[in-house]
Amino acid sequence: METWKKNLSVLWIGSFIVSSSFSMVIPFLPLFLIDLGVSKNIELWSGMLFSSAFLAGAISSPFWGAVGDKYGRKPMIIRAGFVLCVIYLLTAFVTNEYQLLGLRILQGLLSGFIPGSIALVGTNTPEHKVGYALSMMSTATATGSIMGPMLGGILSKLFDNRIAFGSAGVLCFVATILIIFMVKEESFVPSKDSGSVVNTFKLAAHNRPLVIILILSLCTQFSVMTIEPVLSLYIVDLGHNAKDASLVSGIVFSLVGVASILFAPRWGKYADKVGFHKILLIGLFAGGIGTLLQIPFHNIYWFSAIRFLYGCFFCAVFPALNGLVVRTTNPDFRGRAFSLNQTANQLGGMLGPLVGGAISGIWSIHTVFWVTGMLLLGTMSLGYWSQRFAKQKPAANTMDA
Repeated sequence: METWKKNLSVLWIGSFIVSSSFSMVIPFLPLFLIDLGVSKNIELWSGMLFSSAFLAGAISSPFWGAVGDKYGRKPMIIRAGFVLCVIYLLTAFVTNEYQLLGLRILQGLLSGFIPGSIALVGTNTPEHKVGYALSMMSTATATGSIMGPMLGGILSKLFDNRIAFGSAGVLCFVATILIIFMVKEESFVPSKDSGSVVNTFKLAAHNRPLVIILILSLCTQFSVMTIEPVLSLYIVDLGHNAKDASLVSGIVFSLVGVASILFAPRWGKYADKVGFHKILLIGLFAGGIGTLLQIPFHNIYWFSAIRFLYGCFFCAVFPALNGLVVRTTNPDFRGRAFSLNQTANQLGGMLGPLVGGAISGIWSIHTVFWVTGMLLLGTMSLGYWSQRFAKQKPAANTMDA
């Protein structure tokens, strides 16, 4: 088997495991707050728990990207895997919301398993197979997002959320061992540029297509994350108690992952033919409309069906953004480019839950759906405008179509 195919297979498994461990516990943080005895400002605390890790990650990602370009992406993946293992195990023993917040900040500062895996795949895959490879990595996280919430929901119902956190830590350890012994970073060439964060930003600023992609990534993640921390609470509003909501939320979260498994590889192959930018616009438009269509349905079955249809199209968005990062950067800068893309995602992930939690607290959860849908449509419009603007520029600065 070719090395890139073997790496893709092992990294797929590793990303699947880590994604499963993440989605076993993170979507249920609002419900874990209830278990810890938090009864006031729970929406705000939920937003803070989501946002804190994203803020910390936004600060640290450029540093880890520069280290990865200098010493290799595989060591960064291994480091992140062990960090996640320790943090999840410690989270199983927290006694209050402040300890939980502190561990979430550490997780943001030190983790980066899946972004590192995507960077390694993007750098070690033949150019004409990048769309397919990145879409397969997307199915890894999607498959994990299916298994994780279902397993986490079952563990929470049979035992409690602490057992789910402990299990997540063990899974991360297994994934890290796989990477150590089975992944070979064959085509790595250490970067000769300065590894400083300042130099990373300077080099990125001269790449206009990359800057546009980073803005689109930030806006997309911000839009999606406005609704993420309150979705499990919405399940409670639909008539389920907090205990049952863990299992029901797990199933609802999983539907988007099922859709991604079925359709992401198709979008990836299509992107290799028509270009990542067209696929990005389709995914953003359908994601915005799909979010708005969830508003009228107060029955869990209809709501779940719309979530599935939403996932069929929105699964194209993040692989397309990652593909555009590959198309617009040189291999020796790609680790830093993906780290900057991760920073953009983290910033969006930090701001989105805060805004979503505030909107839900002031108005209603339904208002958050309206805001999320309109933001995704606005991001699609920005992407369409930026492509037309790029086509008016010299060829060296145009974005891949």
